[in-house]
This record gives sequence, C-alpha cells and structure tokens, in this order.
Amino acid sequence: MTNRLFLSASRLLAPALFLSHLFAAASSAQTSNYDFNDSHFHLTNFTQEGPSIREFLAMMDGKAGRVAIFGSPFQQHWSYRIDGDRPPTYYLHSDSPLYYYSFIDASIAMAYKSLSMEQQNRFDPMIVGFNPSDMYAADHIRRVLQTFPGVFSGIGELIVHKEFVSGKISGGSPSLQDPALDRILDFCAESGLLVILHNDIDIPFAQAILQEGTEPIYLSQLRALFKRHPKTSIIWAHTGLGRVVPPTKNHLAIVDAILRDPDFRHVNVDISWDETAKYIVASPETIRQWVDLIERYPDRFLFGSDVAAPADQSKYLKTFQMYDPLWKALTPETSRRVRFANYERLFDQARRQVRAWESAHPSKAFD
Repeated sequence: MTNRLFLSASRLLAPALFLSHLFAAASSAQTSNYDFNDSHFHLTNFTQEGPSIREFLAMMDGKAGRVAIFGSPFQQHWSYRIDGDRPPTYYLHSDSPLYYYSFIDASIAMAYKSLSMEQQNRFDPMIVGFNPSDMYAADHIRRVLQTFPGVFSGIGELIVHKEFVSGKISGGSPSLQDPALDRILDFCAESGLLVILHNDIDIPFAQAILQEGTEPIYLSQLRALFKRHPKTSIIWAHTGLGRVVPPTKNHLAIVDAILRDPDFRHVNVDISWDETAKYIVASPETIRQWVDLIERYPDRFLFGSDVAAPADQSKYLKTFQMYDPLWKALTPETSRRVRFANYERLFDQARRQVRAWESAHPSKAFD
C-alpha cells in the first residue's frame, strides 16, 4: 500500500518537485544528531582550489548536518609581469585583479550530482559565478537552473561592497544601486532562490576617518535595496561587518531597526565568519549585547562557518568553536533555532519553490 501511494504521488508531482518534498521531510530528522547547520560555506578559495566534496563530507561527520555550499565567485589573476614565479593564493597576495569565475557553478553542480541522494540532501548548492553589475547576470542564473535542475537552492555569497575585494574586481566594483542587481533579485523572487548577500555596512577603517555618529555609508542604499525587493528572501551576511569594518557603537541598534521593521520581514542575518565572531565574543559585555539582540529575534539569525577550502575538520570547525560562549549564553531554544531551525525553514522553502519553478520552466536546449 505504501509503495502504491508513493508511486501515485510521484506521478502527480514533477520529479524535481517531488524530490524536494522528500528532502524537506528528511531534514529535521537528519540534523538532530549534529551540532549545527552551516548557512555559509565555500568549497573553493580564490584560486578555485579546495577539498573534494567527499573530503568535505568527512569533515562534516558528526558535526554539520546540512550545509549551504558554494565556491568563490572570484579567481585571482596570476600575472607573471606582476608576481613572477610566485603564484598568488589569496586576494591580498597580489596587485593583480580578481575576475568572476563562471565555471564554478558547473563545478559545484557536478560535484553535487556525483553524490548519493542521501548525501545530496545534506547540501544546498548556491550559484555564485556571475557579475552582479552585468544586466545579463539574471540570464546566467536562469540558464544554470535550467541546465542543472534539482541542484541549486539560492545564489551567493553575492558580493557587492567588501573591504578590499570590490576594488580589485576587473571591470570595476558592483553597486547596490545598479539596475542589474535589481534584475537579479527580481528573478530570485520569481524563482524562489534564496539570496546570501555580502555588503559591508561601511568603508574600510571608517571609524578612523569619519566623525563619530556618522551614518555608515552603505546603510541607506542597503535599506533601499531591501525595500525594493520585498518578495526576495535575503540573508545579509555577517550583519555587515568585516575584517576592517568593525561594529560601531550603534551597530546593534542598526541591525535591530532592520529586523524590527515590518517592511524587512524577508531579511535575515547570518553571524558567519571568524572575523564576525571575534567581535561578538570579544568580551562578556559584547556577548551579553548580542544575546539580547538575538533573543529578541530568535527566528532571524543563522549560524554559518564562512570557511573557505578547509584542509581538515579542525579548520572547518574554527568559527563554530569560537562561538561556544554565545551558545552557552543563549537559551537552549534560541540556540537551536540559530544553529538548526532557521536554516531548515529558509532553505526548505527555497528548495520547494525553486523545484516548482524548474518544473514549470524546463530547458529547451536539450529538446
């Protein structure tokens, strides 16, 4: 009887959509034996190197239940004229530019498709290999979905303003006010793709050069972007913090105002990256302040590692372990939501919506 019901359901639902329902049903049970879900992980670095997806599965063992997985959207240019025989392995290792590496989406998709269904269910691949200042970028994203149906759950980490990265991008840095970015987010609303957006709230070293109390330079533009796209589900990475963009005295009030605003119900925030963690757990006072904020909005925060191409499990777990004082200070229920439940709600919804869009928009390229 069970098998007949299963077959009947599979005929009623398009295959990709049916699989997404299976994935969602398994997610809670699957993650109950782990320490966290990871909403922000890079399998590759700025030279597109990293562990294989199976090697990373071994690093996840017993620790991470589900992971939003993506590569780096950038390739560091190795210019012999500038760097000689020493290949740069990080964006700060060279004066050469960065360029968008579109092949990464196919690479992640093929790695994902090499896994068993049970293994696939632990990953939510994200599309990153596009230039957000290109009006054709939304078309790239559409083609990726149609070429690899049943794979991707979102886009990102979508980088707009990031410390020294944006200024190194070949062709110029993106902008929050670019119509190309609006076109991308409109398509994400249409297709259900979840968006992980990296946008520093201010310029590097702003506190050293701006008058105290000056509004962070990108805050108004960011709020305007959020308001223009109320139907797009967005995770704002690191709450706008960066390596050289520390929290101002009113940073938590800024985040609180965004989360409190009913116009921004579609916006969530992650506390990924060890650089973010160092600010949050800097002292008992900072921990208390962040706990107060997270407890006010327990359904709006997600944990992410933001580790890139880790060599072993200890490196992968660094960010999670840095947050140990935070996990202990939060109530058990809020800790569970930040580490597990909020991920499952957002990514399960994205899976369902994207699979439905794919079923309604099959590629004509393979007819």
